[in-house]
Amino acid sequence: MVAQCLGAISGVRLVEANQNSYYNRYGGGANVLSLGYNKCTGLGVEIIGTFVLVYTVFSATESKRNARDSHVPVLAPLPIGFAVFIVHLATVPITGTGINPARSFGAAVVYNEQKAWDDQWIFWVGPFIGAAIAAFHHHYILRAGAIKALGSFRSNA
Repeated sequence: MVAQCLGAISGVRLVEANQNSYYNRYGGGANVLSLGYNKCTGLGVEIIGTFVLVYTVFSATESKRNARDSHVPVLAPLPIGFAVFIVHLATVPITGTGINPARSFGAAVVYNEQKAWDDQWIFWVGPFIGAAIAAFHHHYILRAGAIKALGSFRSNA
């Protein structure tokens, strides 16, 4: 996580140095909650957006597929890219689409305006909750890991 945050900061510094007019025009790429939306809406959007992305990644890269589906992992970038596209279409107008805390953090550090820091928690809490829900759903509900786990506690007596 530290390396990803440092990479995001470095990337934003490169954009600032090479595309200064765009950097300033678009607020340094910092994620902020748009006017007219409250913090609960922003948090919900980030949770749902991250859930969609992480769930798609898990589903597209599932290692426990049948032999007849063995070609599917080769096509995994297609549904993942489509999920990113759809999430951006839905969430850019509301939060600027965080779905990656490091990217949001890097832009906030370099841009360093108060509004970017006021909403920064949304872009950390939302993705962590969304990813955790997607992981739980994929493992324990979709793949029935909970049923298998409960079965292991039963005695053979």
